[in-house]
Amino acid sequence: MAVPSDIDIAQAATLLPIQEIAARLGLSEDDLELYGRTKAKVHLDVLERMKTKPNGKYIDVTAITPTPLGEGKTTTTVGLGMGLNHIGKNAVITIRQPSLGPVFGIKGGAAGGGYSQVVPMEDFNLHFTGDIHAIGAAHNLLSAFIDNHLHHGNRLNINPHSITWNRVVDISDRALRNVVVGLGGQVDGVPRENHFDITVASEVMAILALTTSLKDLRERLGRIIVASNIDGQPVTAEDLGCAGAMAVLLKDAIMPNLVQTVENTPAFVHCGPFANIAHGNSSVLADQIALKCGDYVVTESGFGADMGCEKFMNIKCRYSGLVPDAVVIVATIRALKMHGGVGKIVAGKPLAEELLQENVAAVEAGCQNLLKQIENVKQFGVQPVVCINSFPTDTASEVAAIQRLCAQVDVKAVTSNHWAEGGKGAADLARAVVEAAEKPGDFKFLYSEGDSIEEKIRAVATRIYGARGVDFAPKAKKAIEELTARGFDSLPVCVAKTHLSLSHDPKLLGAPSGFTFPIRDIKVSAGAGFLYALAGDIRTMPGLPSRPAGEKVDIDENGRIVGLF
Repeated sequence: MAVPSDIDIAQAATLLPIQEIAARLGLSEDDLELYGRTKAKVHLDVLERMKTKPNGKYIDVTAITPTPLGEGKTTTTVGLGMGLNHIGKNAVITIRQPSLGPVFGIKGGAAGGGYSQVVPMEDFNLHFTGDIHAIGAAHNLLSAFIDNHLHHGNRLNINPHSITWNRVVDISDRALRNVVVGLGGQVDGVPRENHFDITVASEVMAILALTTSLKDLRERLGRIIVASNIDGQPVTAEDLGCAGAMAVLLKDAIMPNLVQTVENTPAFVHCGPFANIAHGNSSVLADQIALKCGDYVVTESGFGADMGCEKFMNIKCRYSGLVPDAVVIVATIRALKMHGGVGKIVAGKPLAEELLQENVAAVEAGCQNLLKQIENVKQFGVQPVVCINSFPTDTASEVAAIQRLCAQVDVKAVTSNHWAEGGKGAADLARAVVEAAEKPGDFKFLYSEGDSIEEKIRAVATRIYGARGVDFAPKAKKAIEELTARGFDSLPVCVAKTHLSLSHDPKLLGAPSGFTFPIRDIKVSAGAGFLYALAGDIRTMPGLPSRPAGEKVDIDENGRIVGLF
């Protein structure tokens, strides 16, 4: 039987009042800031009230190196949460809020898919409760303060050529990557080159995702470095007198958002940093609250295990103090075939015919990527489970090949049909996750705070990506010297690279080896608390495709949104 479109399923779902969803979590209406009937923010003081409650099991969902279409991680995260509830567990989901860039660009909505969705889907994918807009406002307020400071005499002696703080907008707009501001005459400011990033790449987004309290948020905002003065000393948001106003703009955005799935499973949605250009995980605060409210918390890391999951372990867990009990690695047979050298997947175009035909040999070859990602998870001392995200064209022989190869490394691979069947379709996956989460773990970071910047980056590049070594460009070497001299060498590293390969080159599929990983520059996100290493030609402002997904989005005469995935 054909499955309706995502938006049709979402609009047909029966949503409960958000107060009822909150009550299941032990939250009262006094704990909520209501945004209509089906959305609410949760006050942070619930953490103090629930501090004596034990934490639930903590599950992270990641993937193999994805195709441009993704592997269905969000769908799996939602399906697994519903599947755990289906088998009698008290589960909560924590996921990121989607950026408008992908929503109107290549991928469309990010609320999950089929019968494994977070609802209300239209609100979730669009403005939601305004958090991303608040982040953009806070970020751009600091941008305005910088240029205003230059215009009014530059008391801090900022070197205009050293300014690293760009502007942001939550739309993929390549024409804004490189701009000139201050044109028009003396009253319009000081002319200088500037750049735009997408809002989810903002350090303010990373700060909000990693903060643990309003006080911590205020302190982190003050530590943001925007430029250097003529003596080479850092200039911060605190120096410019802007950090307090930024915190005011974020006073509501710091509270996680509570919604539900199509099966009324509670879901916290908070923050949305990309994993290829940021750390790629939802907020620490949402996870902390959820772990007090549920016996199992299912969260999601962006892109493959070499991307969001590595940053989940090395950055998010380092600041939250939380330790995962199990990791789910999502794989699709069509993607494994592509990694095995068969067919090409292009967003917006029909799948190549050879990807829809049985090809066990290609699946086995492509499993080299899956096996590397399993190895990556195990390096952190956490037990993985493989979810084979089912499609109708999958065959029993192809599934058996994946399960056999996974069994050889003592990992269970389970098929899941949550897209078509919701929680019921994820029941076997849920049982496998419960089993994995009960096994004793031996969590460890990939590197220590005392390692040098070079050692940290080499650890990620060689042990996670499979590189032979790292090539630090002259600009990166100079940055390492300066950052070390300033005492920033103790921070974890956040590598910005392509998500389409374990390497820096999106053309290198499977599990490449023997390559040298290039680092062209390293910057500090002092407020977020990590070093930002740029690899290859990664961009922090995406562009729209030739046929943007937004072309299909419209609203009918009855006010019903159509075409949103």
